[in-house]
Formats: sequence, structure tokens, C-alpha cells
Amino acid sequence: MITSLLVANRGEIACRIFRTCRALGIATVAVYADADAGALHVREADTAVRLPGAAPADTYLRGDLVVAAALAAGADAVHPGYGFLSENAGFAAAVQEAGLRWIGPPVQAIELMASKTRAKELMAAAGVPLLAPVDPAAATAEDLPLLLKAAAGGGGRGMRVVRELADLPGELTAAGAEALSAFGDGEVFAEPYVERGRHVEVQVMADEHDGVWALGTRDCSLQRRHQKVIEEAPAPGLPDGLRERLHEAAVAAARAVGYRGAGTVEFLVAPGGRPYFLEMNTRLQVEHPVTEEVFGLDLVALQLRIAEGEPLPASGPPSPAGHAVEARLYAEDPARDWQPQTGALLSLDVPEEPGVRLDTGYTGGDTIGVHYDPMIAKVIARAPTRAEAVRLLARALERARVHGPVTNRDLLVRSLRHPDFVGGRLDTGFYDRHLPALTAARDEASARLAATAAAVAEAARNATSTTRGGFTRFGAWRNLPSQPQLRRYRSEPDGADHDITYRPTRGGGLTVGDIGTDGVRVVSAGRARVTLEHAGVTRHFDVLPADGKVYVDTASGAYTFTALPRFTDPADRTEPGSLLAPMPGTVVRLADGLAEGAAVEAGQPLIWLEAMKMEHRILAPASGTLTALHAAPGLQVEVGALLAVVTDPAEEQPA
Repeated sequence: MITSLLVANRGEIACRIFRTCRALGIATVAVYADADAGALHVREADTAVRLPGAAPADTYLRGDLVVAAALAAGADAVHPGYGFLSENAGFAAAVQEAGLRWIGPPVQAIELMASKTRAKELMAAAGVPLLAPVDPAAATAEDLPLLLKAAAGGGGRGMRVVRELADLPGELTAAGAEALSAFGDGEVFAEPYVERGRHVEVQVMADEHDGVWALGTRDCSLQRRHQKVIEEAPAPGLPDGLRERLHEAAVAAARAVGYRGAGTVEFLVAPGGRPYFLEMNTRLQVEHPVTEEVFGLDLVALQLRIAEGEPLPASGPPSPAGHAVEARLYAEDPARDWQPQTGALLSLDVPEEPGVRLDTGYTGGDTIGVHYDPMIAKVIARAPTRAEAVRLLARALERARVHGPVTNRDLLVRSLRHPDFVGGRLDTGFYDRHLPALTAARDEASARLAATAAAVAEAARNATSTTRGGFTRFGAWRNLPSQPQLRRYRSEPDGADHDITYRPTRGGGLTVGDIGTDGVRVVSAGRARVTLEHAGVTRHFDVLPADGKVYVDTASGAYTFTALPRFTDPADRTEPGSLLAPMPGTVVRLADGLAEGAAVEAGQPLIWLEAMKMEHRILAPASGTLTALHAAPGLQVEVGALLAVVTDPAEEQPA
């Protein structure tokens, strides 16, 4: 039996696997890059081994170092988690050659399925429906739109949608470079892109005794940049016949490669209901908790027992019950092209309610860095019906305390309450159609009330005295009425400004606005909690000032304010045409032939910046001449760093 397990991963999935290991009495070993020295998965493990360096290519993608770490720590098994080396056949072989137990499928199964191109050939032979591949070199306008995909990986990395034939060469280069960086293999293939298709997948579990389970379906259609955002089980609205067909195809795929362990067979369901095989992921998926919640299983425990040689129960899988929905909480700004965010995570508190589950690799006080995926946590809700699960999850996210970098929390809540999602009208174009509405500024009156609470709490912190009951008295010793005090706040991330005035009263209270004309009455004021009455409705506000920001949490949402933006908009202090780094990251490449004096076109990609495992293009703001170039491949930059300058000839002044 397994006695000590090394997880060849980091963050949330490492913590998730450790949780099962503790329940089974298995000792745990973590590996960590220098940037993760204080990370939660390191703190939770019984033993931890350092992988010198910070970049994934030097640490978590170094299979030789991971195997050496397992041997040094006395582990007898290795679990790859997801991402990194989880679908690397060479790593799986190296683990077993070192005498360690591999928690995953056979090497041959990984080899057959790890290459999406080979997997499609195998599935075609097994009779599974496929989208016809397209040779990029021979593609014509009739083949558009195309989807470019990395042959050796998933998770949205190396994926590009091509709608114009002229864009194909550049997108092939970009996709190949991103795939090489993420998976060590730059092979890319093309297939037709199905508009408004649904991403539906089947969880499989197989043992070495010819037992194969199909553990229901999941819908993962809500995606950004081809990465999943909200997932649920079972996939809603599928006809029984289609669901059964997907189960049969998934079992056939597993049997075709002699599969063992946990795997996921992914399908694209076209608007007419026809399914097409996409790929088989030979690992545990990020979204596995929704299947666990519906079936009442621990999939990691099943993986471990199968690796120890145990058969799946002959009685078959348990019957599913209820519905589960998962939302991925990312440190990113959806309104600004999903830009990843970094910095200190001051608080992460999700309500502990029946049916709500939190899987995370962070706690309050941790730092979200630039080297890895920006996912902070997964919040999962289970209930007897889909409608109840969706409602429970939206409310849990709304009430969560998440203080620090900008996150997608508001987007998640709005997505869960959007009529199309509530009605089960799901497809991969959901955010393409609805993102502007989902990221629109919130109600101004509600934001102003939150800013008012921030001002009142600040006044309380500066007050001269506090009563025995904890209520603050404001300037009650004065003989003359106090002059109005002004506090100015800028909300994040929308940048709306709020000017709040208040004045202490002779009775030791506080009047908000111009002699109360705002219609807001201060019911109670504390340094961390404020109660206001507006239009006859009383509301409570929890206020936390930290690192120059003020976080205001209410029963219906959260607000972040600062007297000045955390980063003054670099565009306000630079010359027109300046190309600025929108986030911390590393310059990975420049456009071909880019040099000072080159002519560029408006919207032309000039510089590629890598941050949190994703590439971001820096575009020319206007047509003109590149008059300065400060970027170079390998250069690490901070937010707002000047990368280049494009001068518009029309704006040049005569000598």
C-alpha cells in the first residue's frame, strides 16, 4: 500500500490531494519553486522539497528534479495533479523506472491520448464522431473559422480562433510558441470552429481488472480564452439518448487505450445536438468536484485505490443525486481583457454553509505572484436541483470576503444570475455576447452608499472618544458646529469617483452629505462596521482599510475604494503613442523585424508579454513610426513600464 505520496504540482490541486491523503493515513510530500516557498501547499505537507528557481520550465516542469525529490523525501508514489507534467508520458515512465508508484494511467495510454492528433485517429477507428481536421497549409476561406489547438496539452493554452485567412500564419506562430512554453511541445493542429457549441464532457474511472465507469456528464461551456470559468454536473438539458451516447463513447475511448485511473473524455455538442470528440484528458480535471458532489465519491481516493491494484466495486457506481455547480475565482479583471492581477491576498473567506465547498491553494495573507495561473479558488455548491445549486453558489460568492487584487467575483455572480445561464441556454460564446453587460459599472447609488460607509468608518477611526457600548462620539466637546469634512474615493475597477461630505453634530453624532440632503442617516458608526439608513432601508457595512485601499462588504456585494488608484494610470503621465505594460510579466517575443524606425499599423501586434502562464499581445495604438523600443525577449517588466513609442506622423511637429 502507498505510505507516502509526493504531489508533483502546486496550489489548489496539491492541497486537494493532501486532504484525501490525510483521510487515508498517507504521508504527504510537496515540491515548491522559490516563488512558492511560503505557499499553502508547502505549509500543509508533511515534508517539502525545494525546486530551485521560479519559472515553471526550471521547476515544476523538470521531471528529473521531481523524481529526485520523491526519492530524497522517501515517497513511494507520485500524483501529478493537473497541468504541468500530468500528461507527460516521459515523466510517468521516469517515475516508474525509479521504483515509484504512478498515480495515473499507463504510459502507453498517455502517449496515445496526449497527442490530440493521434487521439483523434484512434477515436475515428473506434467509431467516435470527429470534426474533420484541416491542414493549415492548405486552408482556404471556405474552411473558416478555424480553431488552432496545442497537440500536447489543454487548459486553453495554445488555442486560437482564426476568422481571417490573413491572420492564420501569425496565429499559428503564436499558438505554437505558447504551446511550447506551456507543454514543451510546439505542435499545433487545426479543426473547424463550431459557433455556439456546448462543451460537454464525461468523467471516466477505470481499473486494471477491466472495470470502466462513466460518472455522468459535466457542462463546461462558460469559458474565457478557451479556459473554463463555470462548470456543472450533470450537463443540463441533454436528451437521454444523447447522454447515453456520450457515456458509451467515453467508455469506448477508455477501453480503446487500456485506460486506468481517472480521465475525462471531452465533446463538442453542435447546436443541432450532434456530438464530436475533442480530446481525452489523461488526468484529474480542475472541475472534478462537481462530479464528486453529485455521486458522493472522492475521486482522488479512487485514484489511489486503483493505483494500489484494487478493483472498482462490482456493484457499479453509486446513483447520482442532485446538482452541483463550480465557479473558478480568478485574480483577473474581466473588463480589461481578463488581465491577470497580482499582489497580497488580504482576506479569503467564503461562508461555511451546508452545500458549499471551497477548494483553494491560498489563505488570507498569501501573495498572488506572476509565475503561475491566476486561479485563487474554486467555490462549489450542491443542492437537490439545478436552480437551488445556482442560487446557493451565487449567494455564497456574493457574501464572500475577498480582499486584495481585483477578481472576477462580480462576473461570476452576474453570470450565475444571467437569464441565459439560469435557463440552461449555454454555449462557448456566452462571454463573447454578454461580457459588456456582465462587466458594466454597478448601480451608482449603491456604490455611493458603500463609499459613504467608508467615509463614516474613517471618521470613526479618527474620532476623539468611544462610548462603553463601542459607539463612536464625534467631536461632542466642540461649542461650534464642525466644518464639513470631505473624503474622496475612487472605486475599483470601474474608476468611478465619489465625493462624500460629513460633519459631527453637537450631540456626538454624524451628519452625512450637505446637512443631510443625501437622505442618509448614520444609525451607528464603528471603526470596522457601519450601519446606514437610506430611503427607509437599514443596511450594514463591514469596512476594512488596508494597503491604501478600503474594502467595503455588504449583504449584496463588495466594493473596493482608494483615495487614488493603486497604480496611477501610466497613460496620464506619458506621451501619446506610448506602449505600456498592462501587468507585470516577461517579454517573450517581438514582431518580426520590429526595430526603431519601423512603420507599424494601428492594431498590429508588436510585443508579446507572458504573465501567469498566458500570453498577452501589446498592439500598436495608431499607425505611424516606432520611435523608441525598450522591450526585448526575456525582459521582465513591472506594470506601467514603457515598452515602446509609436509616433503618428500627423502629430509630429515641424522642425
